[in-house]
Amino acid sequence: MSQELHNSLVDLGSLSKPADTLIKKVSKAVGGFFEPYQIKRRAKAKAEAAIIMAQSEIQITDLHQRAAHRLLEEEAQHQKNMEDITAKAVPHLNEGANPDLMEDDWIANFFDKSRIVSDGEMQDLWARVLAGEANASGTFSKRTVNFLSDLDKVDAELFTKLCGFGWWIGEVMPLVVDVEDRIYTKHGINFASLSHLDSIGLIQFGKIAGFRLLGLPQIVSVYYFGKRLLLKMPHNINNQLEMGNTRFTKIGQELVLICESEPVDGFWEYAQECWKQYLPAEEPE
Repeated sequence: MSQELHNSLVDLGSLSKPADTLIKKVSKAVGGFFEPYQIKRRAKAKAEAAIIMAQSEIQITDLHQRAAHRLLEEEAQHQKNMEDITAKAVPHLNEGANPDLMEDDWIANFFDKSRIVSDGEMQDLWARVLAGEANASGTFSKRTVNFLSDLDKVDAELFTKLCGFGWWIGEVMPLVVDVEDRIYTKHGINFASLSHLDSIGLIQFGKIAGFRLLGLPQIVSVYYFGKRLLLKMPHNINNQLEMGNTRFTKIGQELVLICESEPVDGFWEYAQECWKQYLPAEEPE
């Protein structure tokens, strides 16, 4: 980490109130890592303590020196990872965020799992989770955090692609009608990739009857990346809408919030064709 970035972490006076609170909260939960005047890495102190203890009890051998050096390097890298993730979380904080509401156990578990993450893109993902929890405590469960620690970068990228087919209808739901259609396959969404996302717990896929929304009113608003589409259902009440054979699990629903997917070219028109029996729907007066 550059000295400038480190200074931005410890100079709490220059941060917004939510960022200041987050830094202090993290410091309290994980041992004062970011407190002012405690710039010296915990890793270095830990390694130095090990060396001092060894010197007082046994003669230091090359093996002991290499072990101490490895400990120093590993802990320093873990420290850097935690600081990088925290720094990347700050820009995602809302003005009204109240990190004080975050549970200390949640924070400790978060950094226990994320400290080994050094890939920049994966750190970005972890940072958005940290910021999301700071913005609204309880947004991300410990189960989702633990799941994220085992998520490969390739799987994260695949999940992000799938989220590009998501419609907001009370919650985000991916609209996958036919996995053999080119609009899906050209983005890597096919039977094999969906089966894989199902196997790791991000989606439910392959239900023969498909998934559907039930109990809908006659006029239904659905949204694709903020763009609204009105559907006019056949009955006054208790309508249903087919949503294909894929849906997000609870973990998937939480991760949708931070995956930063992008709309798929042509999918707005594709969905309209799928729901053409409900179009056009006029604006209710």
